[in-house]
Amino acid sequence: MATHSAGRPRSFDRDLALRKAAHLFWQHGFSGTSTRMLTASLGISSSSLYAAFGSKADIFEEAVRTYALRYSAVYERAVEEPAIVRVIERILLDSVDEFSRSEEGHPGCLRSSAAMADTPETLDVRGFVADLQRSDEERLRARIDRAAGEGELSASVDPTKLTDLVQTVWEGLSSRSEFGATRDDLREVAIFALALIERTIHARERES
Repeated sequence: MATHSAGRPRSFDRDLALRKAAHLFWQHGFSGTSTRMLTASLGISSSSLYAAFGSKADIFEEAVRTYALRYSAVYERAVEEPAIVRVIERILLDSVDEFSRSEEGHPGCLRSSAAMADTPETLDVRGFVADLQRSDEERLRARIDRAAGEGELSASVDPTKLTDLVQTVWEGLSSRSEFGATRDDLREVAIFALALIERTIHARERES
């Protein structure tokens, strides 16, 4: 990917440029976002755009990879929590916050947005995202397995099914964010799901 600085204004902010570019891809998809739209939004010339990022495909790929890593960082932080209920809470609520960063112009989750379906087959970004999602799920599954071994879960709770449930709720929150659900709406759903999950996790306390 081209990273030459020639032609770029001194005040060029790469992170801000990526956020603006990502917003356009969210709104219009890859095909519907023209180079002219990108240069107008970023406030740079086409030559500066190419010098900073390379092609339109390059800036799309970098934007998706950047945001995908931000979502994965939520999992990395969450699994360090001492209690499994807190792990799941952080995964869901912190992800909601990432999906709904309105101050950055986010209309949802770029990792699962319609823009991804519009990605040319020549880009490997979808494979990168799929690998990250699998890694996130494996990280969560390992943490739930540990919780089961430490006696945090009811004996009736299957760690694999619990992992699948959390991931399904995550995907649902991600999809709803794409359809315009507000942060408050998403948090209410996440909190409700957490209450049900916690009740299941602690079922052994009622059984004893």
